[in-house]
This record gives sequence, C-alpha cells and structure tokens, in this order.
Amino acid sequence: ISALAATDVPVAPVVGLCEDEAVNGAPFYVMAFVDGLVARDAAAAQALDVDARARAGDQIPDVLARIHAVDPDAVGLGDLGRREGYVERQLKRWYGQWQKSRTRQLPVVDEVHDALAARVPEQGPAAIVHGDYRLDNCLLAPDGTIAAVLDWELCTLGDPLADVGLLLVYWTEPGDRHPALLDASTTLEGFPTRAAVIERYAAASGRDVSDVDYYVAFGYWKLACILE
Repeated sequence: ISALAATDVPVAPVVGLCEDEAVNGAPFYVMAFVDGLVARDAAAAQALDVDARARAGDQIPDVLARIHAVDPDAVGLGDLGRREGYVERQLKRWYGQWQKSRTRQLPVVDEVHDALAARVPEQGPAAIVHGDYRLDNCLLAPDGTIAAVLDWELCTLGDPLADVGLLLVYWTEPGDRHPALLDASTTLEGFPTRAAVIERYAAASGRDVSDVDYYVAFGYWKLACILE
C-alpha cells in the first residue's frame, strides 16, 4: 500500500507499521480513514444513483488496468513474489488446500483442476496482482469514483488476467442462474454487463483478453475450493 501511494492507484494513506509483537501479539499497520461506500450488496448500492453506478462500473476496470500498469521494480515491489508460473503455482496451492480440508468427495473439483492444469495459457510479463479485486473491496465516493482499493493481503506478482477472471466471477448480472454473490450490487440499473467490463479493461490496459474464459473458470474453481 505504501509503495502504491505515489502512483495513480487509489489506496488509503498508511500511518505506520509496527512489527513489535509485544504490542498486540502480531505485526500490524494503521491506515488513515477514507470516507466512502462499500457496495457490499444491492441494498448498500442503492445509496448510489444510476449515474454513480455507471461511473463505478467504468472505474472498476480502469483502476484494475492502472494496478496492472505499475512497474513493480519502479515502486520497490520487485521481490513481492515469484514472477513465473503464477497460474501453475495457484493451482498447486489451492488444490493442496482442497485436499487438506475437504469433508466430502467431489470428483468435479479434481476434474476441473486437471482440465485447468492441462490448458494453462501462455503467461506474459508478471504484474502486481491484487488477488481479490472486486467491487466490494473498493471504497466508492458518492459519484461512483473509487476512493481506495482495499484488502491487499493476497497481492503478489503474477498473471494480471487472474484478477480479471475473478472480477468477472463476482460481477453478477440480472438473471444469472448461479450467482457467486447473492443480492449482488451489480444487478442494479446502471452497472455495466460483464462483456462491457472486459471490453473496457482491454481498452484501458491494451492487453489481449482472448483467453479470459480460462481465468473465469479458474476463478470459479478457486472459489469452490475456498467455500468447501
């Protein structure tokens, strides 16, 4: 968060970091207060008018493209994580978590893992990956502008399209049969479709998004492992 403070990525100001575990039993940091709305569900998002929801819908892919445009080395984050084999490492990590914590047999989890592992797309240069980027992990100003991106605890270096895929998993549309989020904010009037979100991200980032369906599938599989 400190490293991104001087970039065009909106983050909360960092007050300080304390690594002395004698204070409260663990390292901790303090952020300054940022005023804004967390659009956790449709009821919360009703506080935004239709124009503000549309602006938030544009801001989400735009800000994600800004995150992915940051040069990790230039901001001192070159050693945040390994740069190669991000998807392969994520598959190994979450499959291991699944195997250690499952309470029932679900062969489809194994089948989808194997299918994903056999089809990993070619990954470009590593970027800063948020790891859990979605609408309700952002603070919104009254006009829909993103005031701060929150919840960076899963951030690393890796394939930026993984962020895009997970964003689309959570970006529920009206009529979705199996929404990842119940009563999702993005079903309200004003929010764009998933197709519009990915199109705007592609325009803002200049990235090839032709393999995005793979990353959406990976996002659903990862979420299934976490929920189980």
